[in-house]
Amino acid sequence: MLKKFFLTTSSGILCSRIAGFVRDLLSASILGSGLYSDIFFVAFKFPNLFRRIFAEGAFTQSFLPAFIASKHKGAFSVSVLVIFSALLVLFSLLVGFYAPFFTKLLAYGFDAHTITLAQNIVAINFYYLLLVFLATFFGALLQYKNHFFVSAYQTILLNLGMIVALLLGKDKDLLEVVYYLSYGVLIGGIGQVVVHFYPLYMLGFDKLFRVGIKQVYLCFKSPSQERKKATLKGELKGFFKQFFPSVLGNSASQISSFIDTLLASFLATGSISYLYYANRIFQLPLALFAIAISTALFPTIAKAIKNAQQDIAIQHLQQALYFLTTMLLLCTLGGVLLSEFIISLLFKRGQFGAADVIQSAAVFRMYLVGLLPFGLAKIFSLWLYAHHQQLKAAKISLYSLIFGTICSLSLMPYLQASGLALSSSLAGFLLCFLNIKAFGFKRFLGMITLRSLLKLASFLALETLALLLFLWCLGAWHTQHALQRLF
Repeated sequence: MLKKFFLTTSSGILCSRIAGFVRDLLSASILGSGLYSDIFFVAFKFPNLFRRIFAEGAFTQSFLPAFIASKHKGAFSVSVLVIFSALLVLFSLLVGFYAPFFTKLLAYGFDAHTITLAQNIVAINFYYLLLVFLATFFGALLQYKNHFFVSAYQTILLNLGMIVALLLGKDKDLLEVVYYLSYGVLIGGIGQVVVHFYPLYMLGFDKLFRVGIKQVYLCFKSPSQERKKATLKGELKGFFKQFFPSVLGNSASQISSFIDTLLASFLATGSISYLYYANRIFQLPLALFAIAISTALFPTIAKAIKNAQQDIAIQHLQQALYFLTTMLLLCTLGGVLLSEFIISLLFKRGQFGAADVIQSAAVFRMYLVGLLPFGLAKIFSLWLYAHHQQLKAAKISLYSLIFGTICSLSLMPYLQASGLALSSSLAGFLLCFLNIKAFGFKRFLGMITLRSLLKLASFLALETLALLLFLWCLGAWHTQHALQRLF
């Protein structure tokens, strides 16, 4: 069952990322890596950050345990839905009314003219926050019934909305293309929400919502329901007490990327785009392996801990450790050796030239330094969440963020955008170290065997030889074609 959930989640992420790469390919070709691409990426950065944090478990890891334990599931779920929806609508309206201020906040290095161009784009993209929440909320309810398919695949609709928008606007003025792209985000978000309706109906959640609305109404209108009202308030208080630390604990790499974008606005034009494209590729193996396996593994780990079956939980973590270490080291090695080839293959066309490839590849290599630490931190943080230590996980993430920000401010003047990416990776190492420390060094060392290390080393040596052979063949092919052009 665990393998089935992992494969469903992983395949959904893969399909979504393929659609995302098609979107980025079109974006790089049409917008390039200049002023207008920077404007869109700044406008989309916070909504996309919000989406990634929610999608990677911050909401589900808090909501599902509270929902399962709730005595009035209908009232609890409706209350959470209404509270979040109201807050996000108000926040989006606030951003719309004070768009110049929030735009300056997101990209402090932008000049007055760029702020004027970007403010409406920022306001439009912020309405995506509500759609992200609704999709995540409905997805969490489906996961309660062990229905993972829609949650895994719904992000494809966001990418499809943006792809269609780019195709429709490709012959327009570049600023107009950015508007098309922003409305494509909203249309894709609506699709992400709507796709949940049918499975929710088939699994009977429409009845839950009807009962919940009635329960909430009676709680606040009938004096005889004071005990039920007090119970509901206690459940909501407990949920939010776990939710906010969970958000911070799950969002270290995403917030680090957000800070990178803010600081990159002080660098040369195009720096934000280099960070964006490099981070997009970096996030693929992280999502495909680390996020997918942690999503599938968390219910099993939590259940084992609850039933005092610690050995079973450690056994599952050990398997995840070996799998992730192998796959993420493979991705790191391959990515470093083939960085320029990968960037060129994916993005070098239209407005995205050879200089952009070199800059993006350098940033990509710096991000890859932290791939394994971020992945391992993801699975070992499950131990804390399963023990209801969300606050401790949040503190660990906060220490990592502070360290990463200090590194960014120190390295940015010397290494430019690459320095920001390297700082993010260094923060990942600290995040991994602190999560393993919380898990216990003795437990961690007990999971490592000499046989497994030898197998891993042999596997990596073979992969290195294969990659070097590929690079040699690639170089020979380029040399041959260069000679043919000369003679």
